[in-house]
Amino acid sequence: MQSFIWAPEQSDALRDYLSRGMSYGQAASAINARFGTEFTRNAVIGRAKRLGLGPVAVRKVLRRPRRPARWGESAPETPQKSAPQKVVHAIVAAAPAPAPEPVKPVKLRCVGVKPRLLAFADLEPGDCRYPYGGEREGEAYGFCAHPRIPGSSYCRPHHALTRGPGTASERMAVPVALRLIKAA
Repeated sequence: MQSFIWAPEQSDALRDYLSRGMSYGQAASAINARFGTEFTRNAVIGRAKRLGLGPVAVRKVLRRPRRPARWGESAPETPQKSAPQKVVHAIVAAAPAPAPEPVKPVKLRCVGVKPRLLAFADLEPGDCRYPYGGEREGEAYGFCAHPRIPGSSYCRPHHALTRGPGTASERMAVPVALRLIKAA
């Protein structure tokens, strides 16, 4: 059974082979012959990327022949015949991106609703379950507790805040913009 864990000696050999200009496939073959492993070319590519390594890729650039001129067209300029050129591309590891700055959460509250702030155990079956509080450690949740609309867990203003206007198909067709009234 093949081990998929790279030993430090194998990683060092990979660095050495790639610094000599070997391709990933050649490096995989050399490592497998040297250590008796069965690493694939893709395994070597993945390991090289994790180590921040990369070979110098050499490829031939072939130019397509130009098509002959048709009747009524001017003849294309014919460049001098030359041997295919070799283009060398160095693979450079990109610098790590800076860590994103933490974003403070915005507390949204909707217009025209003064919540009753009842505990969950005190809610009746027809009360709105829109939560308030609980942002700080140990802070209890309170709920709106105004009469809810049929088919929803929320009262009309909270339903509009969470779902937007219209039916489900209308909401999917048009993006919903929430109106921010107060940011706490």
